[in-house]
Amino acid sequence: MTELVIMDGGMGRELERVGAPFSQPLWSAQALIESPQHVLQAHENFIHSGAELIITNSYACVPFHLGRDLYQSRGTELASLSGKLAKQAKLNMNTSVNVSGSLPPPFGSYRPDLFLPDEAESIYTELMKAQEPYVDSWIVETLSSVVEFEIAHKVLNSSDKPRYYAFTLSDKLNEQPTLRSGESVRQAITKACELGADAVLFNCSVPEVMEQALADSNEIMNRCSVSMTLGAYANSFSAIQSDHEANDTLQAMRPLSPLEYLAFAQRWYEAGARIIGGCCGIGPEHIEELAKWKSNLSQ
Repeated sequence: MTELVIMDGGMGRELERVGAPFSQPLWSAQALIESPQHVLQAHENFIHSGAELIITNSYACVPFHLGRDLYQSRGTELASLSGKLAKQAKLNMNTSVNVSGSLPPPFGSYRPDLFLPDEAESIYTELMKAQEPYVDSWIVETLSSVVEFEIAHKVLNSSDKPRYYAFTLSDKLNEQPTLRSGESVRQAITKACELGADAVLFNCSVPEVMEQALADSNEIMNRCSVSMTLGAYANSFSAIQSDHEANDTLQAMRPLSPLEYLAFAQRWYEAGARIIGGCCGIGPEHIEELAKWKSNLSQ
């Protein structure tokens, strides 16, 4: 994949914007339970804005958001529904958009200290099987550590669909960018090269930290003589601290206009990113600006 691909934006905030039921701790899963038509509408909004890759709304279909009991009784059912709705949006819009099945953090975003490898493997496997009939590719989102990547990759080895892995970065501007675990991007990319990832992206971090992570990734890939597609999809959050509790409150947002976001995206593209979209707080208006820019790249 060498041509630029435009992804969708943040599903949770778009659901909230279009009027879907939305509260913690269920977050984006609440719309799957109570108002699936809003999930369909949100996907179609992103496709209409120019997204060529959309991600299923399965991010909150995990014990962390649903709770243990609801996950056991309905988790895979809701994940399956997220795949059906994304595929239906693709059919409704008569488009060749790539539907990517999301495998989210099972125990909370940005908290590598809470990760349980054996239980995570089971959850990843269940979510993968639930979405398999409806998706074209996989994206493991908001990976905070190398071990999380290793477990997810082990699960996805049983699928023949493209496998994308998105690491979340520390929001501190450091000379050497790091994952939320404190491990360096260089360590993560070295492991991704060893295991044969199809693509590595950086997500759900402030946009300022993406460019150096992409530069470090290219350096490691060149050193290992490995070619992987790179990508980035940032959020519009304030900086996230290491003790963040995702279910406590909605994370504080900052103003980030479509043109401001585009300026970041253009730098990511120059740094080698070929999949670019948005995470939390990045809406259809931002994706539309990215799509317009892409259309001018070939002119």
